[in-house]
Amino acid sequence: MKILLPTSTAGSLPKPSWLAEPEKLWSPWKPQGDELVEAKQDALSLSLHEQVQAGIDIVSDGEQTRQHFVTTFIEHLDGVDFEKRETVRIRNRYDASVPTVVSAVSRPKSVFVEDAKFLRQQTTQPIKWALPGPMTMIDTLYDAHYKSREKLAWEFAKILNEEAKELEAVGVDIIQFDEPAFNVFFDEVNDWGVAALERAIEGLKCETAVHICYGYGIKANTDWKKTLGNEWRQYEEAFPKLQQSKIDIVSLECQNSRVPMDLIELIRGKKVMVGAIDVATNSIETPEQVADTLRKALQFVDADKLYPSTNCGMAPLPRAVARGKLNALSAGAQIIRTELLGK
Repeated sequence: MKILLPTSTAGSLPKPSWLAEPEKLWSPWKPQGDELVEAKQDALSLSLHEQVQAGIDIVSDGEQTRQHFVTTFIEHLDGVDFEKRETVRIRNRYDASVPTVVSAVSRPKSVFVEDAKFLRQQTTQPIKWALPGPMTMIDTLYDAHYKSREKLAWEFAKILNEEAKELEAVGVDIIQFDEPAFNVFFDEVNDWGVAALERAIEGLKCETAVHICYGYGIKANTDWKKTLGNEWRQYEEAFPKLQQSKIDIVSLECQNSRVPMDLIELIRGKKVMVGAIDVATNSIETPEQVADTLRKALQFVDADKLYPSTNCGMAPLPRAVARGKLNALSAGAQIIRTELLGK
């Protein structure tokens, strides 16, 4: 990016009410068949328009074509039975009914490439595409085949690498892997989690990012945050390993969180997507609040490596709130740009 402090979103944006029920995760599609294909593209175009109107520099699809950031990818794989469901504990936080891995997993065809191609045709701005990371994928399934979290993660890493290479080929500039599980399973992260992530980015020439947050603004996540004490030091566990990895950008949650900002020092040298928008509240930040978060981050990351962003996805928020937050993000980043360029 040539622009200083390029802004982006960490993940999803709210879906229009004609596509799916608003303010709800895993919301079923309203249109069906060919109508659904067209409706998803319309929603993607609308989401892009809203990002551009708000002044977002690195745009995305807003995850308009998927019900959920993990399961929509898994739905397209062989070896996973969505009819055979088991209840598992997701990230040690809440129980969910999930599909079962019944045989060797594979990707019969690309999952998001047509959507990414459509997005690329709509804009000349840099585009970022999010995929679930290997560890977060295994945490969203019941494994009755491999019987090993690590083995399944390596299989998913290979599959993700195939998808990522095809996304790169149709013009995606940044491929982001969502790994909220990195904030929970620290031993696994260091034993094989970061290595599996590196397998997923193998051979890519485009920029790569890993997004590690404290989750959507849903009750299970906000309740969990209340148990974490005055300082959230989870990043301290994964950052040293990530600092040595080949990942280009690390995306983290900072706004209204209790993450000590100096933890960013542990990934010195990496580009950092600093979450300056809280997705767990309908309260819209002021540009100055965003700017204040960015100022604090600049003590630990060079200005040319700072990418202002949101803490996480905004799918559960009202659209008007999400628009307001995007505007605040852009305006806050502009305050800091002006300060930096005025020095």
